[in-house]
Amino acid sequence: MTVSLVSTFLLILSSLVQLSSSNQIQHTFHQCLSTIQPPNTFFTPQTPNYTLILNSTAQNLRCITPWNPKPELIFTPLNENHIQTAVICAKKLNIQLRFRSGGHDYEGISYTSIMDPPFVLIDLSKMRAINVDLDDNSVWVEAGATVGELYYRVAEKSRTHAVVGGLCTSLGVGGHFTGGAYGSMMRKYGLGIDNALDAKIINANGEILDRKSMGEDVFWAIRGGGGGSYGVIVSWKLKLVPVPSTVTVFNVPRTLEQGATKILYKWQHVAPQIDDDLFVRVVIQKINLPNTTQRTVSTSYNALFLGGVDRLLEIMNRSFPELGLEKTDCLEMSWLESVMFIAGFPGNVQTTFLLTGKPTVVTQFKAKSDFVKTPIPETEMNGIWKRFLQEETPYMIWNPYGGMMGRIPESATPFPHRNGVLFMIQYADTWTENGKDEMKKHYKWIRKFYKYMGQYVSKDPREAYVNYRDLDLGMNEKNGDNTSVAKASSWGKRYFKDNFMRLVKVKTEFDPDNFFRHEQSIPLGF
Repeated sequence: MTVSLVSTFLLILSSLVQLSSSNQIQHTFHQCLSTIQPPNTFFTPQTPNYTLILNSTAQNLRCITPWNPKPELIFTPLNENHIQTAVICAKKLNIQLRFRSGGHDYEGISYTSIMDPPFVLIDLSKMRAINVDLDDNSVWVEAGATVGELYYRVAEKSRTHAVVGGLCTSLGVGGHFTGGAYGSMMRKYGLGIDNALDAKIINANGEILDRKSMGEDVFWAIRGGGGGSYGVIVSWKLKLVPVPSTVTVFNVPRTLEQGATKILYKWQHVAPQIDDDLFVRVVIQKINLPNTTQRTVSTSYNALFLGGVDRLLEIMNRSFPELGLEKTDCLEMSWLESVMFIAGFPGNVQTTFLLTGKPTVVTQFKAKSDFVKTPIPETEMNGIWKRFLQEETPYMIWNPYGGMMGRIPESATPFPHRNGVLFMIQYADTWTENGKDEMKKHYKWIRKFYKYMGQYVSKDPREAYVNYRDLDLGMNEKNGDNTSVAKASSWGKRYFKDNFMRLVKVKTEFDPDNFFRHEQSIPLGF
Protein backbone atom coordinates (compact mmCIF):
# COMPACT_ATOMS: atom_id res chain seq x y z
CA MET A 1 0.00 0.00 0.00
CA THR A 2 1.41 3.40 -0.95
CA VAL A 3 2.08 6.14 1.60
CA SER A 4 -0.75 8.27 0.17
CA LEU A 5 -3.24 5.38 0.45
CA VAL A 6 -2.14 4.70 4.03
CA SER A 7 -2.65 8.39 4.89
CA THR A 8 -6.08 8.39 3.29
CA PHE A 9 -7.06 5.18 5.11
CA LEU A 10 -5.95 6.61 8.47
CA LEU A 11 -7.87 9.82 7.84
CA ILE A 12 -11.04 7.88 7.03
CA LEU A 13 -10.53 5.66 10.09
CA SER A 14 -10.05 8.71 12.29
CA SER A 15 -13.22 10.29 10.91
CA LEU A 16 -15.18 7.07 11.55
CA VAL A 17 -13.88 6.91 15.12
CA GLN A 18 -14.87 10.54 15.70
CA LEU A 19 -18.30 9.94 14.15
CA SER A 20 -18.79 6.88 16.31
CA SER A 21 -17.75 8.86 19.39
CA SER A 22 -20.15 11.68 18.51
CA ASN A 23 -23.03 9.26 17.96
CA GLN A 24 -22.24 7.57 21.27
CA ILE A 25 -22.28 10.88 23.17
CA GLN A 26 -25.54 11.93 21.53
CA HIS A 27 -27.12 8.56 22.27
CA THR A 28 -25.98 8.16 25.87
CA PHE A 29 -26.73 11.74 26.88
CA HIS A 30 -30.14 11.65 25.21
CA GLN A 31 -30.88 8.28 26.81
CA CYS A 32 -29.91 9.57 30.25
CA LEU A 33 -32.20 12.57 29.80
CA SER A 34 -35.08 10.39 28.60
CA THR A 35 -36.55 10.37 32.11
CA ILE A 36 -37.73 13.95 31.62
CA GLN A 37 -38.45 13.71 27.87
CA PRO A 38 -39.08 17.40 27.10
CA PRO A 39 -40.25 17.75 23.46
CA ASN A 40 -38.29 19.69 20.85
CA THR A 41 -35.32 20.34 23.11
CA PHE A 42 -32.61 18.10 21.59
CA PHE A 43 -30.67 19.17 18.52
CA THR A 44 -27.81 17.22 16.93
CA PRO A 45 -25.76 18.20 13.84
CA GLN A 46 -28.15 15.95 11.90
CA THR A 47 -31.21 17.90 13.11
CA PRO A 48 -32.54 20.47 10.61
CA ASN A 49 -32.67 23.28 13.20
CA TYR A 50 -29.25 22.56 14.75
CA THR A 51 -27.33 25.34 12.95
CA LEU A 52 -30.18 27.80 13.41
CA ILE A 53 -30.22 27.17 17.17
CA LEU A 54 -26.42 27.26 17.46
CA ASN A 55 -26.18 30.58 15.63
CA SER A 56 -29.32 32.12 17.13
CA THR A 57 -27.63 34.10 19.91
CA ALA A 58 -23.99 33.94 18.82
CA GLN A 59 -22.96 37.60 19.06
CA ASN A 60 -19.42 37.17 17.71
CA LEU A 61 -19.56 35.64 14.24
CA ARG A 62 -15.87 34.61 14.29
CA CYS A 63 -16.86 32.01 16.93
CA ILE A 64 -19.21 30.15 14.56
CA THR A 65 -16.92 29.88 11.54
CA PRO A 66 -16.68 26.42 9.92
CA TRP A 67 -13.38 25.63 11.65
CA ASN A 68 -14.67 26.36 15.16
CA PRO A 69 -15.55 23.27 17.25
CA LYS A 70 -19.29 22.62 17.46
CA PRO A 71 -21.29 20.95 20.25
CA GLU A 72 -22.19 17.31 19.85
CA LEU A 73 -25.66 18.14 21.06
CA ILE A 74 -27.67 21.25 21.95
CA PHE A 75 -30.18 20.94 24.77
CA THR A 76 -32.70 23.74 25.40
CA PRO A 77 -34.19 23.10 28.86
CA LEU A 78 -37.61 24.47 29.72
CA ASN A 79 -37.16 24.63 33.49
CA GLU A 80 -34.58 24.23 36.24
CA ASN A 81 -35.39 20.53 36.71
CA HIS A 82 -34.28 19.88 33.14
CA ILE A 83 -30.95 21.55 33.90
CA GLN A 84 -30.55 19.47 37.05
CA THR A 85 -30.97 16.28 35.07
CA ALA A 86 -28.58 17.49 32.35
CA VAL A 87 -25.87 18.24 34.92
CA ILE A 88 -26.31 14.88 36.66
CA CYS A 89 -26.17 13.02 33.34
CA ALA A 90 -23.13 14.93 32.09
CA LYS A 91 -21.21 14.27 35.29
CA LYS A 92 -22.14 10.59 35.21
CA LEU A 93 -21.06 10.27 31.56
CA ASN A 94 -18.01 12.58 31.87
CA ILE A 95 -19.32 14.96 29.23
CA GLN A 96 -18.14 18.57 29.15
CA LEU A 97 -20.95 21.14 29.30
CA ARG A 98 -21.18 24.73 28.10
CA PHE A 99 -23.96 27.06 29.21
CA ARG A 100 -25.28 29.96 27.14
CA SER A 101 -27.79 32.59 28.19
CA GLY A 102 -27.22 35.42 25.72
CA GLY A 103 -24.14 34.47 23.68
CA HIS A 104 -22.23 37.69 24.35
CA ASP A 105 -19.08 35.95 25.60
CA TYR A 106 -16.35 37.70 23.60
CA GLU A 107 -14.45 34.48 22.95
CA GLY A 108 -17.60 32.41 22.44
CA ILE A 109 -16.72 29.91 25.16
CA SER A 110 -20.37 29.68 26.19
CA TYR A 111 -21.16 27.89 22.91
CA THR A 112 -17.83 26.59 21.59
CA SER A 113 -14.72 24.99 23.07
CA ILE A 114 -11.09 24.54 22.14
CA MET A 115 -10.45 22.19 25.03
CA ASP A 116 -9.95 18.56 24.04
CA PRO A 117 -13.06 16.75 25.29
CA PRO A 118 -16.20 16.93 23.12
CA PHE A 119 -18.95 19.03 24.66
CA VAL A 120 -22.69 19.57 24.90
CA LEU A 121 -24.31 23.01 24.83
CA ILE A 122 -27.06 23.82 27.32
CA ASP A 123 -28.86 26.78 25.77
CA LEU A 124 -31.00 28.64 28.32
CA SER A 125 -32.88 30.83 25.82
CA LYS A 126 -36.24 29.23 26.64
CA MET A 127 -35.93 30.15 30.31
CA ARG A 128 -36.77 33.87 30.43
CA ALA A 129 -39.46 34.39 33.08
CA ILE A 130 -39.44 37.79 34.80
CA ASN A 131 -41.33 38.53 38.03
CA VAL A 132 -41.38 42.19 39.09
CA ASP A 133 -42.36 42.90 42.72
CA LEU A 134 -42.70 46.63 43.36
CA ASP A 135 -43.75 46.04 46.99
CA ASP A 136 -40.50 44.16 47.63
CA ASN A 137 -38.54 46.56 45.39
CA SER A 138 -37.04 43.61 43.52
CA VAL A 139 -37.29 41.42 40.44
CA TRP A 140 -36.56 37.73 39.86
CA VAL A 141 -35.35 37.05 36.32
CA GLU A 142 -34.39 33.75 34.69
CA ALA A 143 -30.98 33.33 33.08
CA GLY A 144 -32.17 33.18 29.45
CA ALA A 145 -33.92 36.57 29.49
CA THR A 146 -32.03 39.51 28.03
CA VAL A 147 -31.40 42.74 29.93
CA GLY A 148 -33.55 44.52 27.34
CA GLU A 149 -36.51 42.29 28.22
CA LEU A 150 -35.77 42.83 31.91
CA TYR A 151 -35.70 46.62 31.53
CA TYR A 152 -38.94 46.57 29.55
CA ARG A 153 -40.83 44.43 32.08
CA VAL A 154 -39.75 46.64 34.98
CA ALA A 155 -40.68 49.83 33.11
CA GLU A 156 -44.02 48.23 32.22
CA LYS A 157 -44.80 48.19 35.95
CA SER A 158 -43.29 51.56 36.84
CA ARG A 159 -41.78 54.52 35.01
CA THR A 160 -39.75 55.41 38.12
CA HIS A 161 -38.08 52.05 38.76
CA ALA A 162 -35.20 50.45 36.90
CA VAL A 163 -32.54 47.75 37.11
CA VAL A 164 -28.79 48.35 37.08
CA GLY A 165 -27.27 46.43 34.18
CA GLY A 166 -25.57 46.59 30.82
CA LEU A 167 -25.83 48.94 27.85
CA CYS A 168 -26.19 46.19 25.22
CA THR A 169 -29.83 45.13 25.38
CA SER A 170 -29.28 41.60 24.00
CA LEU A 171 -27.06 40.53 26.90
CA GLY A 172 -28.24 37.31 28.53
CA VAL A 173 -28.98 37.91 32.21
CA GLY A 174 -27.39 34.65 33.40
CA GLY A 175 -23.82 35.31 32.30
CA HIS A 176 -23.93 39.11 32.30
CA PHE A 177 -24.22 39.45 36.07
CA THR A 178 -21.54 36.85 36.79
CA GLY A 179 -18.91 39.23 35.39
CA GLY A 180 -19.98 42.50 36.95
CA ALA A 181 -22.64 44.09 34.73
CA TYR A 182 -21.73 47.74 34.27
CA GLY A 183 -23.95 50.27 32.54
CA SER A 184 -25.04 53.87 32.33
CA MET A 185 -26.06 54.04 36.01
CA MET A 186 -22.80 52.65 37.43
CA ARG A 187 -21.69 56.04 38.77
CA LYS A 188 -25.01 56.39 40.61
CA TYR A 189 -25.66 52.84 41.82
CA GLY A 190 -22.56 50.77 41.10
CA LEU A 191 -22.64 47.56 39.07
CA GLY A 192 -25.43 45.07 38.54
CA ILE A 193 -23.73 42.71 40.98
CA ASP A 194 -23.67 45.44 43.62
CA ASN A 195 -27.47 45.34 43.42
CA ALA A 196 -27.94 41.55 43.37
CA LEU A 197 -30.02 40.26 46.29
CA ASP A 198 -30.20 36.53 45.64
CA ALA A 199 -29.61 33.88 43.00
CA LYS A 200 -30.40 30.29 42.18
CA ILE A 201 -27.52 28.09 41.08
CA ILE A 202 -27.28 24.38 40.24
CA ASN A 203 -24.11 22.76 41.55
CA ALA A 204 -22.19 19.76 40.21
CA ASN A 205 -24.48 17.38 42.14
CA GLY A 206 -27.54 18.78 40.44
CA GLU A 207 -28.81 20.56 43.56
CA ILE A 208 -30.65 23.88 43.27
CA LEU A 209 -29.24 26.34 45.79
CA ASP A 210 -30.25 29.86 46.74
CA ARG A 211 -28.19 32.45 48.60
CA LYS A 212 -28.88 30.88 51.98
CA SER A 213 -28.12 27.30 50.98
CA MET A 214 -25.11 28.08 48.76
CA GLY A 215 -23.56 30.25 51.49
CA GLU A 216 -22.19 33.78 51.43
CA ASP A 217 -18.79 32.74 50.04
CA VAL A 218 -20.33 31.22 46.91
CA PHE A 219 -22.80 34.11 46.55
CA TRP A 220 -19.81 36.45 46.73
CA ALA A 221 -17.93 34.44 44.08
CA ILE A 222 -20.70 34.33 41.48
CA ARG A 223 -21.20 38.11 41.67
CA GLY A 224 -18.29 39.09 39.46
CA GLY A 225 -16.10 35.96 39.45
CA GLY A 226 -17.03 35.12 35.87
CA GLY A 227 -19.47 32.50 34.61
CA GLY A 228 -18.99 28.77 34.22
CA SER A 229 -16.73 28.09 37.23
CA TYR A 230 -19.13 27.24 40.05
CA GLY A 231 -22.40 26.04 38.61
CA VAL A 232 -25.31 26.96 36.37
CA ILE A 233 -26.98 30.27 37.17
CA VAL A 234 -30.73 29.64 36.87
CA SER A 235 -32.00 33.06 37.95
CA TRP A 236 -31.11 36.30 39.73
CA LYS A 237 -33.00 38.40 42.24
CA LEU A 238 -32.09 42.05 41.64
CA LYS A 239 -32.83 45.26 43.49
CA LEU A 240 -35.00 47.86 41.81
CA VAL A 241 -33.50 51.35 41.93
CA PRO A 242 -35.32 54.70 41.63
CA VAL A 243 -35.04 56.74 38.43
CA PRO A 244 -36.71 60.04 37.50
CA SER A 245 -39.81 59.87 35.31
CA THR A 246 -37.86 62.01 32.83
CA VAL A 247 -34.14 61.62 32.05
CA THR A 248 -31.94 63.39 29.51
CA VAL A 249 -29.58 61.97 26.89
CA PHE A 250 -27.21 63.35 24.30
CA ASN A 251 -24.77 62.16 21.68
CA VAL A 252 -22.28 64.82 20.61
CA PRO A 253 -19.56 63.94 18.05
CA ARG A 254 -16.26 65.80 17.77
CA THR A 255 -13.59 65.00 15.16
CA LEU A 256 -9.87 65.70 15.34
CA GLU A 257 -10.50 68.71 13.13
CA GLN A 258 -13.01 70.00 15.71
CA GLY A 259 -10.55 69.84 18.59
CA ALA A 260 -11.35 66.28 19.72
CA THR A 261 -7.93 65.72 21.31
CA LYS A 262 -8.14 68.70 23.66
CA ILE A 263 -11.74 67.91 24.60
CA LEU A 264 -10.94 64.26 25.31
CA TYR A 265 -7.99 65.24 27.49
CA LYS A 266 -10.32 67.39 29.60
CA TRP A 267 -12.93 64.59 29.71
CA GLN A 268 -10.41 62.32 31.46
CA HIS A 269 -10.27 64.78 34.38
CA VAL A 270 -13.97 65.66 34.44
CA ALA A 271 -15.98 62.48 33.73
CA PRO A 272 -14.94 60.55 36.88
CA GLN A 273 -15.50 63.61 39.12
CA ILE A 274 -18.72 65.04 37.70
CA ASP A 275 -22.19 64.71 39.29
CA ASP A 276 -23.10 61.07 40.09
CA ASP A 277 -26.31 61.43 38.07
CA LEU A 278 -24.31 61.94 34.88
CA PHE A 279 -22.63 59.19 32.82
CA VAL A 280 -20.71 60.40 29.76
CA ARG A 281 -18.87 57.73 27.81
CA VAL A 282 -16.83 58.31 24.66
CA VAL A 283 -17.23 56.15 21.55
CA ILE A 284 -14.16 56.51 19.32
CA GLN A 285 -14.33 55.46 15.67
CA LYS A 286 -12.65 56.00 12.35
CA ILE A 287 -14.84 57.91 9.88
CA ASN A 288 -14.72 59.74 6.55
CA LEU A 289 -14.67 63.51 6.60
CA PRO A 290 -17.84 64.78 4.87
CA ASN A 291 -17.61 64.91 1.06
CA THR A 292 -14.03 63.56 1.03
CA THR A 293 -12.16 60.27 1.09
CA GLN A 294 -9.98 61.52 3.95
CA ARG A 295 -10.21 59.48 7.15
CA THR A 296 -10.24 60.95 10.63
CA VAL A 297 -11.04 60.04 14.22
CA SER A 298 -14.48 60.79 15.65
CA THR A 299 -15.08 60.97 19.40
CA SER A 300 -18.79 60.78 20.29
CA TYR A 301 -19.88 61.82 23.78
CA ASN A 302 -22.77 59.48 24.57
CA ALA A 303 -24.53 60.33 27.83
CA LEU A 304 -27.35 59.60 30.26
CA PHE A 305 -28.35 62.14 32.91
CA LEU A 306 -30.80 61.12 35.63
CA GLY A 307 -32.69 64.40 35.54
CA GLY A 308 -33.97 67.22 33.35
CA VAL A 309 -32.15 69.15 30.65
CA ASP A 310 -31.87 72.42 32.57
CA ARG A 311 -29.91 70.94 35.48
CA LEU A 312 -27.79 68.95 33.02
CA LEU A 313 -26.79 72.13 31.17
CA GLU A 314 -25.88 73.82 34.46
CA ILE A 315 -23.57 70.92 35.36
CA MET A 316 -22.00 70.71 31.89
CA ASN A 317 -21.46 74.47 31.55
CA ARG A 318 -19.81 74.56 34.95
CA SER A 319 -17.71 71.38 34.73
CA PHE A 320 -17.20 70.59 31.04
CA PRO A 321 -17.75 73.71 28.90
CA GLU A 322 -15.12 72.46 26.43
CA LEU A 323 -17.68 70.10 24.89
CA GLY A 324 -19.95 73.03 24.03
CA LEU A 325 -23.16 71.16 24.86
CA GLU A 326 -26.30 72.97 23.68
CA LYS A 327 -29.92 72.45 24.67
CA THR A 328 -30.65 71.37 21.09
CA ASP A 329 -28.17 68.46 21.55
CA CYS A 330 -30.28 67.06 24.38
CA LEU A 331 -33.37 64.88 24.42
CA GLU A 332 -35.68 64.33 27.39
CA MET A 333 -37.37 60.93 27.58
CA SER A 334 -38.27 58.04 29.86
CA TRP A 335 -35.53 55.86 31.33
CA LEU A 336 -36.62 52.94 29.11
CA GLU A 337 -36.36 55.12 26.02
CA SER A 338 -32.86 56.13 27.15
CA VAL A 339 -31.91 52.44 27.09
CA MET A 340 -32.74 52.38 23.39
CA PHE A 341 -30.82 55.62 22.78
CA ILE A 342 -27.65 54.50 24.58
CA ALA A 343 -27.75 51.11 22.83
CA GLY A 344 -27.72 52.86 19.46
CA PHE A 345 -31.18 51.99 18.16
CA PRO A 346 -32.64 54.43 15.58
CA GLY A 347 -35.15 56.86 17.05
CA ASN A 348 -38.10 55.32 15.19
CA VAL A 349 -37.63 51.87 16.79
CA GLN A 350 -40.23 51.23 19.49
CA THR A 351 -39.25 50.05 22.98
CA THR A 352 -41.24 46.85 22.37
CA PHE A 353 -38.30 45.77 20.18
CA LEU A 354 -36.47 45.01 23.44
CA LEU A 355 -38.75 42.00 23.88
CA THR A 356 -37.20 40.36 20.80
CA GLY A 357 -33.82 40.11 22.54
CA LYS A 358 -32.07 41.08 19.30
CA PRO A 359 -28.89 43.22 19.12
CA THR A 360 -28.34 46.32 17.00
CA VAL A 361 -25.57 44.63 15.02
CA VAL A 362 -23.74 41.29 14.80
CA THR A 363 -20.25 41.00 13.33
CA GLN A 364 -16.86 39.33 13.66
CA PHE A 365 -14.62 40.98 16.21
CA LYS A 366 -11.73 40.66 18.62
CA ALA A 367 -11.77 42.76 21.78
CA LYS A 368 -9.60 43.69 24.75
CA SER A 369 -9.88 45.92 27.80
CA ASP A 370 -7.82 48.22 30.02
CA PHE A 371 -8.23 50.38 33.11
CA VAL A 372 -6.74 53.88 33.24
CA LYS A 373 -5.69 55.46 36.54
CA THR A 374 -3.68 58.46 35.33
CA PRO A 375 -4.86 60.79 32.53
CA ILE A 376 -3.24 60.11 29.18
CA PRO A 377 -1.26 63.26 28.27
CA GLU A 378 -2.71 65.37 25.49
CA THR A 379 0.67 65.39 23.75
CA GLU A 380 0.63 61.56 23.62
CA MET A 381 -2.73 61.20 21.89
CA ASN A 382 -1.44 61.86 18.39
CA GLY A 383 0.54 58.62 18.65
CA ILE A 384 -2.68 56.79 19.55
CA TRP A 385 -4.60 58.34 16.62
CA LYS A 386 -1.79 57.53 14.18
CA ARG A 387 -1.99 53.82 15.02
CA PHE A 388 -5.78 53.83 15.26
CA LEU A 389 -6.10 55.21 11.73
CA GLN A 390 -3.96 52.38 10.33
CA GLU A 391 -6.78 49.86 10.78
CA GLU A 392 -9.98 49.52 8.74
CA THR A 393 -12.85 49.49 11.25
CA PRO A 394 -11.52 49.69 14.81
CA TYR A 395 -13.29 51.33 17.72
CA MET A 396 -12.72 52.17 21.36
CA ILE A 397 -15.18 52.97 24.11
CA TRP A 398 -13.96 54.93 27.14
CA ASN A 399 -16.30 54.38 30.10
CA PRO A 400 -16.05 56.75 33.09
CA TYR A 401 -15.74 55.56 36.68
CA GLY A 402 -15.93 57.57 39.89
CA GLY A 403 -19.11 58.18 41.88
CA MET A 404 -20.43 55.04 43.58
CA MET A 405 -17.76 52.94 41.82
CA GLY A 406 -15.11 54.63 43.96
CA ARG A 407 -17.01 54.10 47.20
CA ILE A 408 -17.38 50.31 47.08
CA PRO A 409 -14.38 48.34 48.46
CA GLU A 410 -12.39 46.17 46.02
CA SER A 411 -13.10 43.07 48.09
CA ALA A 412 -16.88 43.60 48.29
CA THR A 413 -17.27 41.45 45.17
CA PRO A 414 -14.73 39.66 42.94
CA PHE A 415 -14.87 42.67 40.56
CA PRO A 416 -11.93 44.74 41.92
CA HIS A 417 -11.71 47.70 39.52
CA ARG A 418 -13.01 50.38 41.85
CA ASN A 419 -11.43 53.37 43.61
CA GLY A 420 -8.63 55.03 41.65
CA VAL A 421 -9.89 54.00 38.21
CA LEU A 422 -10.62 57.02 36.02
CA PHE A 423 -12.08 55.07 33.13
CA MET A 424 -12.10 51.71 31.38
CA ILE A 425 -11.14 51.26 27.73
CA GLN A 426 -12.77 48.66 25.53
CA TYR A 427 -10.85 48.04 22.31
CA ALA A 428 -12.41 46.17 19.41
CA ASP A 429 -11.52 45.41 15.82
CA THR A 430 -14.35 44.34 13.54
CA TRP A 431 -14.38 42.80 10.08
CA THR A 432 -16.79 41.27 7.58
CA GLU A 433 -14.43 39.25 5.38
CA ASN A 434 -14.31 35.50 5.96
CA GLY A 435 -11.23 33.33 6.27
CA LYS A 436 -8.43 32.62 8.72
CA ASP A 437 -6.00 34.98 7.00
CA GLU A 438 -8.36 37.92 7.47
CA MET A 439 -8.86 37.00 11.10
CA LYS A 440 -5.11 36.76 11.71
CA LYS A 441 -4.59 40.16 10.10
CA HIS A 442 -7.04 41.85 12.47
CA TYR A 443 -5.71 39.91 15.46
CA LYS A 444 -2.25 41.22 14.63
CA TRP A 445 -3.41 44.83 14.59
CA ILE A 446 -5.34 44.77 17.86
CA ARG A 447 -2.58 42.92 19.68
CA LYS A 448 -0.04 45.48 18.50
CA PHE A 449 -2.32 48.38 19.45
CA TYR A 450 -2.98 46.84 22.87
CA LYS A 451 0.75 46.48 23.45
CA TYR A 452 1.30 50.13 22.52
CA MET A 453 -1.40 51.27 24.96
CA GLY A 454 0.30 49.44 27.82
CA GLN A 455 2.31 52.53 28.74
CA TYR A 456 -0.86 54.48 29.63
CA VAL A 457 -2.86 51.98 31.67
CA SER A 458 -2.82 50.08 34.98
CA LYS A 459 0.24 47.98 35.78
CA ASP A 460 1.18 45.08 38.07
CA PRO A 461 -1.24 43.72 37.13
CA ARG A 462 -2.40 45.23 33.89
CA GLU A 463 -6.07 44.91 34.76
CA ALA A 464 -8.77 43.51 32.46
CA TYR A 465 -12.55 43.05 32.58
CA VAL A 466 -13.69 39.43 32.73
CA ASN A 467 -16.88 40.14 30.73
CA TYR A 468 -14.58 41.24 27.90
CA ARG A 469 -12.91 37.86 28.03
CA ASP A 470 -9.56 37.69 26.23
CA LEU A 471 -7.89 34.31 25.69
CA ASP A 472 -4.65 36.09 24.74
CA LEU A 473 -4.14 36.52 28.49
CA GLY A 474 -3.81 32.77 29.00
CA MET A 475 -5.83 29.55 29.14
CA ASN A 476 -6.41 26.45 31.20
CA GLU A 477 -4.92 23.10 30.18
CA LYS A 478 -6.65 21.94 27.00
CA ASN A 479 -6.93 18.33 28.13
CA GLY A 480 -9.19 19.34 31.00
CA ASP A 481 -6.66 18.65 33.74
CA ASN A 482 -6.56 21.14 36.57
CA THR A 483 -4.38 24.14 35.77
CA SER A 484 -1.91 25.38 38.35
CA VAL A 485 -2.89 28.51 40.24
CA ALA A 486 0.40 30.07 39.13
CA LYS A 487 -0.48 29.60 35.45
CA ALA A 488 -4.07 30.72 35.91
CA SER A 489 -2.84 33.87 37.63
CA SER A 490 -1.82 35.17 34.20
CA TRP A 491 -5.47 36.03 33.62
CA GLY A 492 -6.90 35.59 37.12
CA LYS A 493 -4.89 38.43 38.65
CA ARG A 494 -5.77 40.74 35.75
CA TYR A 495 -9.48 40.08 36.05
CA PHE A 496 -9.75 39.85 39.85
CA LYS A 497 -6.51 41.19 41.39
CA ASP A 498 -6.22 40.04 45.04
CA ASN A 499 -9.72 38.54 44.92
CA PHE A 500 -8.41 35.75 42.67
CA MET A 501 -7.09 33.61 45.52
CA ARG A 502 -10.39 33.82 47.38
CA LEU A 503 -12.15 32.68 44.19
CA VAL A 504 -9.76 29.71 44.01
CA LYS A 505 -10.57 28.80 47.62
CA VAL A 506 -14.33 28.94 46.99
CA LYS A 507 -13.96 26.90 43.80
CA THR A 508 -11.92 24.22 45.56
CA GLU A 509 -14.52 23.82 48.29
CA PHE A 510 -17.66 24.13 46.15
CA ASP A 511 -16.64 22.19 43.00
CA PRO A 512 -13.75 19.95 44.13
CA ASP A 513 -13.98 17.73 41.01
CA ASN A 514 -13.62 20.77 38.73
CA PHE A 515 -16.74 19.71 36.85
CA PHE A 516 -17.52 23.25 35.75
CA ARG A 517 -14.57 24.34 33.67
CA HIS A 518 -13.66 26.17 30.50
CA GLU A 519 -10.69 27.94 28.94
CA GLN A 520 -10.50 30.55 31.70
CA SER A 521 -12.47 29.04 34.56
CA ILE A 522 -11.20 29.37 38.12
CA PRO A 523 -8.79 26.48 38.89
CA LEU A 524 -8.65 24.28 41.97
CA GLY A 525 -6.21 25.28 44.67
CA PHE A 526 -4.44 21.97 45.17
